[in-house]
Amino acid sequence: MTPSELAPRFFIAVAVILLFCKLVSWLLGKVGQPPVVSEMLAGVLLGPSLLGLLWPGAQAALFPAPLLPILYVVGQVGLVLFMFQAGYAFTSHRVTGLAGTAGAVSLAGVAAPLVLGILLVVGMAGFVPIRTDGVSLGVSAAFVGVALAITAFPMLARIITERGHTGTRHGLLALASGAIDDMVAWIMLAAVLAFASGSVGPALVCAGGAVLFGAALWLGGRRVTGFVMGLPGDRARLLGIVALLFLVAWYTDEIGLYAVFGAFAVGVVMPRSEKTDKVVDTLTPIAATVFLPLFFTYSGLRTEFALLGNLAVLGFAAACVAVAIVGKFGACWAAARMRGEPNGVALRVGALMNARGLMQLIALNVGLEAGIVNPSLFTVLVVVALVTTLMTTPLLTWIERREARAPASTPSLVPAGTP
Repeated sequence: MTPSELAPRFFIAVAVILLFCKLVSWLLGKVGQPPVVSEMLAGVLLGPSLLGLLWPGAQAALFPAPLLPILYVVGQVGLVLFMFQAGYAFTSHRVTGLAGTAGAVSLAGVAAPLVLGILLVVGMAGFVPIRTDGVSLGVSAAFVGVALAITAFPMLARIITERGHTGTRHGLLALASGAIDDMVAWIMLAAVLAFASGSVGPALVCAGGAVLFGAALWLGGRRVTGFVMGLPGDRARLLGIVALLFLVAWYTDEIGLYAVFGAFAVGVVMPRSEKTDKVVDTLTPIAATVFLPLFFTYSGLRTEFALLGNLAVLGFAAACVAVAIVGKFGACWAAARMRGEPNGVALRVGALMNARGLMQLIALNVGLEAGIVNPSLFTVLVVVALVTTLMTTPLLTWIERREARAPASTPSLVPAGTP
């Protein structure tokens, strides 16, 4: 297919994707689901799991094979912009006085699903076709554990903001815990990818490149981003940040860390100012409205729910969902309670930390590109991402109604910093 033939296919595919995502978002918005959840589901529905099942000819015509690499690249642009915003949000919230409790909650929220996920894969690997040829059991188990340990920090922040809980005890605690959780999980994912390379050379390049990148950020990151934000004019600053993002994305991709890590890191070291807020506010709607739906669809085109027809795969999916909920929701709730938080606060923190959302989809696609994940495992973990994300809003609503029926119970909306 020539470029002139691909262009109209690309335009119609993008139009269908954006309109369908908007339709699903409108429908699920009626039951309180945030747009990112709807777009995740819409991407899956446009793939072989529904459209390809009901109307395979239309699905093949709408998304011909030569179009997929283009969707992937354009989707990566969205991820770079999104992860930049996520990194900026990482240090934008004031969480003074919560370090100890947030550390305990994030430690529990990473360690429990990580260990449970590893044990689950080791125990079921001989019965379920979830391993890729040439990938060791240790790498597969570690990847699943890390994928289950991830929290959707940007979505968590969005839910807290939309529900008006930014200044509440549970809102601030969830933000602090989620930020630490995601940072640790992404570092572990980078380690798994380096180990999975299978030879010393790529691992050394990845490790050495990561050390150099970290040192450059530590020594000059603030200066470089400060210089860019000091350029005269909004357009010059916007151009400078986008160029910097793509340069860093290129570098981290080349060393094997993948573009998302670099973009997140740039967001973390950005100076906090009205100028930076304006740049982020300009890029975020473009990423969320135009580019990210293409990433969701690209992920959906690789998700095959028909694989769940294999009872072993279906059983493994159910086990993964259970482990994900117990390991994240249960562990975070227990850690918060052990630190003396009221039950209402602990329940809300557990519910918010339990959502995997977009961040897990990003990790899955990184694993798929690295050859660690096969179609069955990809589909199983997409199910985990969908279930744990879809249940967040109803679970929070249930907690609120539960407390409304028992007004004498310990309140959860207490000022931040209360012991």
